[in-house]
Parts: sequence; C-alpha cells; structure tokens
Amino acid sequence: MASPSVVRSATPASAGPGAAGLAALFLVAVVLAYLPALRGGFLWDDDAHVTKLGLRSLHGLWRIWTDVGATQQYYPLLHTAFWVEHRLWGDSVLGYHLLNVALHAAAAWLLVLNLRRLAFPFPVLAGLIFALHPVCVESVAWISEQKNTLSAVFYLGSALLYLRFDGTRGRAPYVWASGLFVLALLTKTVTATLPAALLVVFWWRRGRLDWKRDVFPLAPWFATGAASGLFTAQVESALIGAQGADFSLTLGQRLLLAGRATVFYAGKLVWPEGLSFVYPRWRIDAGDAWQYLYPVGVLAVLAAALWLARRSRGPLAGLLFFCGTLFPVLGFVNVYPFLFSFVADHFQYLASIGVIVPLAWGLGRVASGIPTGAVGRAFLLFAVPALLGVLTWRQCRIYSDSDTLNRATILRNPSAWLAHYNLAVSLGNRTGSLDESIAEYEATLRLKPDHWAARANLASAMLKEPGRTADAIGEYETAIRLNPGFAEAHNDLGIALGRDPRRLPEAIAHVRTAVSLRPDFDGAMNNLGILLMRRKGSLDEAIGDFRAAIRIAPGNAEYHYNLANALAEAPGRLAEAIGEYRAALTLRPDFVEAHSNLGAALDRATGHGPEAVSEYEAAARLAPGNAHVHENLANALSRIPGRAADAVAEYREALRIDPDDAQGHNELGVVLSDIPGRLPDAVREFEEAVRLKPGFALAQYCLAVALYRSGGPGDEVRAHLKQALAAEPGFEAARRALGQLSSQPPHAR
Repeated sequence: MASPSVVRSATPASAGPGAAGLAALFLVAVVLAYLPALRGGFLWDDDAHVTKLGLRSLHGLWRIWTDVGATQQYYPLLHTAFWVEHRLWGDSVLGYHLLNVALHAAAAWLLVLNLRRLAFPFPVLAGLIFALHPVCVESVAWISEQKNTLSAVFYLGSALLYLRFDGTRGRAPYVWASGLFVLALLTKTVTATLPAALLVVFWWRRGRLDWKRDVFPLAPWFATGAASGLFTAQVESALIGAQGADFSLTLGQRLLLAGRATVFYAGKLVWPEGLSFVYPRWRIDAGDAWQYLYPVGVLAVLAAALWLARRSRGPLAGLLFFCGTLFPVLGFVNVYPFLFSFVADHFQYLASIGVIVPLAWGLGRVASGIPTGAVGRAFLLFAVPALLGVLTWRQCRIYSDSDTLNRATILRNPSAWLAHYNLAVSLGNRTGSLDESIAEYEATLRLKPDHWAARANLASAMLKEPGRTADAIGEYETAIRLNPGFAEAHNDLGIALGRDPRRLPEAIAHVRTAVSLRPDFDGAMNNLGILLMRRKGSLDEAIGDFRAAIRIAPGNAEYHYNLANALAEAPGRLAEAIGEYRAALTLRPDFVEAHSNLGAALDRATGHGPEAVSEYEAAARLAPGNAHVHENLANALSRIPGRAADAVAEYREALRIDPDDAQGHNELGVVLSDIPGRLPDAVREFEEAVRLKPGFALAQYCLAVALYRSGGPGDEVRAHLKQALAAEPGFEAARRALGQLSSQPPHAR
C-alpha cells in the first residue's frame, strides 16, 4: 500500500464511472481465465466437504452446527453453504465450480471498492491482479477451498462497511460490518486477522492510531477472533490430527519456518513459476546456518520498510498486512496440512492482497510516468493482468480431474507422498489399473513408511491378486501396529484371515475389535455376522449381529439379505427369512441374489411353488447369463404339475451357459426320465453328468436306473450302481437296487 501525498476524505464505495459494467467485466475475465477448471471434477478431499449422505437432511443441517466432528472441519457456515448447494444442484460439479468462480470475482470487486473508499490510485489494476493471479487458482479451482472464496467475500464486505463506519460513525454500518465479520469467522478462522488489518489500514491513512477512534471499536472483534482462532487450533489438534512427531517443532525451528514461508509466499506472488498443489516439505534444521537467511531477510525488509515509512507508509503497511494475515499458517500454530507440506498456495489467498496492492501501485506509477499516451498507458497497465490470466488458464488445466492433478503434483514434487497415495486410491477404483495402483501405494510407503492407511489400502489391493493373501495379511498387521485404533484395518484383516477356515477364530476376533473400536461400524457388524455363520453353533450370534447392523443402517439391502440367509438356516425361522428377503428387494428391486434366494425359501415353504417360480423368473430376467438362476428356476418348475417342458427349457439354458455343470445335467436327466418318450434323452444327460464327474454318486445311480428302465445290459447297470456305492458307501438306495436287480428298481425320482 502506498501513502497518498495528501490525506483525502474517503470516497463513496460506488465511486467511479460504469461501476456495474466494470464489475461485470471482472466476472467475465475471471470466468474466461478459469474455463478449464469449470470442466473439472471432484478432487482430493472434495467428497469430504460436499455434503455427505448423513448430513443432507434438516437434522444433518442441525448437526453441522452442533456436532464439531460431523464435518471435515468445523466451519459451520461453509458447510451450511455446501448443504444448500447440494439441495440446488446435487453432485453436479459445474454448480460448485461456477459458484466458486463467482465468489472469487466478487471478492476481487470488493477489493476494488475497498481501495476506492481508501482513495487508492489504481484500484481496478489491483483488483484485476488479484482476480487473475495464478496463485489463487488453488483456492478457486478446488471446490473444498470455497472456504477461502466465501470467507473473502464476508471479510472484504465487512471491511468495506467498517470503512464506511469509520467515516460516518453510524451505528448501522458497524452492526452490519460486525455481522459479516462473524460470518467470515464461521466460514474460515484465518479471517480473525481482519481487525488487525484494519488498524494497519488506519495507520497507513492517518500516520497514527487513536485508542478511542481506532482501537476501542475493534476490541470486540479482537476478542471474538481470538476465541475463534483458539477453538479452531484445538479442533485441528484434537479432532483433525495436527499433533504428533510431524508437528513437534521447537520455537527456533518455528521461527526459521516462518521466515522461509514468508519469503516463499512473496516469491510466488512476484514470480508465479513452478506452482504446485503440494510443495516439498522442508527439513527445518536450526543447525543449518543458511536457513537463518530467510528470517534475517524478512527482518531486513521490515527494517527497510520502517526506515522508508518516514516518507511513505505504504510498503510497511503492505508488509504488515501480508505477514499478519499469513501469521496463522506460518508455523506458530499447527495445521493439519503441515503433515505433508509447510506451505500451500491457498494459505496466502487473502494475504496476497498485502503484496498485490503495493505492486499495483508500483506498476501504475511506472506506467503513468511513461510518455505513451492514454491508450499506451492503459495497455501497459493491463498487460500484466492479461499475462496473469493466461498463466491462470494454464494452471487451471491440471485441475481437470483427480488423476491429472495428482500426476502433475508428482511431476513437480516426486516426494509428494500424499499425491502418490491419492493417485493410488483413484487408480484402485478403476478396472484394469490394479498393478499401477499397487505401485503407487508402494511409492507412498517408500516416502512415508508409517502411512498406516496406505498399508491397509495396499493390503486390500493385494487381496485382489491371486496368491497374495499372506502379503495382504502382513500389511494389515503392520497398519494395525502403526495405529492400533484403526477399526477399518481390523475389519479388513478379519475378512482376509477368514479366507482360511483354520484362522476363523482370529478373523472373528479382529472384526469384533473393529466393532468395539467403532460401535457404529455397521459394515464390521455385518462382516462379523458372515464369519459367525461359518462357525458351528454361532448362528444365533450371527443373526444378532446382522440385526445390529440393520439398526444402524436400515436402508442397506445387503444387510437384510444376509440376515435372511441366516434365518433361512435356522430351524423354524423360514417365514422371518422370507420377510427379510422381501425387505431387501423393497430397498433394491434389482437384487438378483435376493430374488433367487427368496425363490428358494418360498420353494421350501409349503404351497408357495408359483411364488417361488415368479422370484426365480425375476432373477433370470435381471441376470439372463447366470446359469445358477436358470437351474433354480428349472428345479422349481419341475415340481409344478404340467411345467416339465418349461423346466427342461430352463435346464437347457443353464447348460448352454455352463455346459460342464454335472449337477445340471443330472437334474435335467431326472426331469426327462419322467416325460413319456424322453428316457433316451435322460440317459444321455446322466451319461454326460458321470463323464464330467465320475465320483458323482447320485448321477451314477440315476444312470443305472434309467438304463434298467430302457432295457440296458444288466452288467452295465450293476457297474454304475457299484460306482455309486464306491463314491458314497452309505447310499442305501443304490445298495438295495444292486441286491434286487431281479425286481423293479426304485424310480429315479
């Protein structure tokens, strides 16, 4: 900020020709610069900010305000905005991007209005530089950072109203300014620096501060901002995880970090080259003498600005604004992103004004001193914003999708373990990218061996590869050693262990641990039920766990289906099972397995044959390529008088899909043997069944019976009966038939 040669009265905020048209021009310029980002998708942690399913109701809105842990960060006004936006356009990404761009343009225009009220000589130039500077791309193209753009609108709106109050001492502007300040704090706490920034502005304008006029009215703001900042710092540490070895810096290290970060941010504003979504995490070492150059340099610049303040207070005011607004992210307070980098472009969104405004003044003065005429001076003035706009457009392209952003980040910063991790997660959700996903998880762990989530995800990926179950179990166990309270890892380890029947007790123990760590972990309760169903004598326990999962997530069709399967195995509970299958189908009408198993349950219930057929037919319509479904339908049809031909057709369709199904060939043979004139066809089906599976006792017996009925050789009949008994010594029907070949053998059915 530059000191005007004469202190003038504040001009009205609307001063200047064509204010509405100029504001529209700002919006158009910002939209054009951010066009590539408008086509972008959800990135990084956007899915954690855009309103989650459990918060989309009115009760969810209440939780946003009353439950500190309900949202990614406790910024209730931000998440209320996201709540409203989701009501308006759901998961349509374009809506969020357009709003963020509009908010950024509004913030830039509010900066112009503030500078006009302060009689700054080049307000439009400063506003355009802020609007089009590529350092702002991270805050505008990344949906999660709506906290920056929205809070900036409240921040600058509050400042504008307070400047009006400063000129008029009217009560209404003060009240409205205070209200907007509180809204800014509820959107992002870094705006707590506003009252200090206003004092810097008043000192710049008047050369001194008056306690009664300048400081006293802002005292409530300082108190509110301090309380908000302390609360946010506590939340960052206790709930978000900004604590531990990665955040353990001495005071000396924090001073070195503050100096280096300040120089870094100023450098990116003056020369915005090499911008990255994640910058390398510096090693702050008080033993390295060269690292002291940063704080010494900052102090030298501050000293120079102090000396210059006798003639021009602008440079010192800009420096104080810049450093003061950056203070919450300079390292004196722990913030979660320090885990992977000490600096980020979005950290200096508001602070950048402290450098941009003096730069605009300098550019304006230089252009004004060049004798090129009004048109030439205008060209020189707006060449810089135009160039910045091009750089912004180019920077926006890396925000087109998550993979592009992660790959661009890794290209700029190969040590960005978080980018490797996020890329691995993204690739893991795509068919055909499993090997690349595993490679990215392994790259993450080379850079950060204690990343327990990466180890657990790597294990899950390994489970999808044949023969890697043991490797996966080892990774899960390491993840749990690193974080014993990692409920998801206990759950997933239990599933992996459950693949080996010998380790079923261990599997059950780990899933129980997951449930004890997270009593609302419905998925683990469901998995526990599945494992308990496999342990003899634990069916009632399994039913209890399935019911517990349903109490937490009653809308989950899979849980109702699993409960139905357990009830179907329990003596005397078939009617309950049928009810649960129907509940699953109410929630998910296209649930093939539920239709099929409901058909099986109805088939077992007396008098429900036609209903069973209807369910099997529904399953067959949904999964026409599922041989098992067609076979079940055929079985049900075969038990209904007059439907034998339909049953044969369904068996043949099942065998067309799976011609090597010995059971299907045998069942088709049984049906054919009951149809007049089809006994030779039945023999062929039985022969195919025993060819595919020689040890299939029932098929050997059925073939013997069919051969006997068709007048086949007695020796061949005896041979098949003997093979049936060899495969199943306790097969009494085959034993009786072999002993009574002289009499009529039992009917094949």
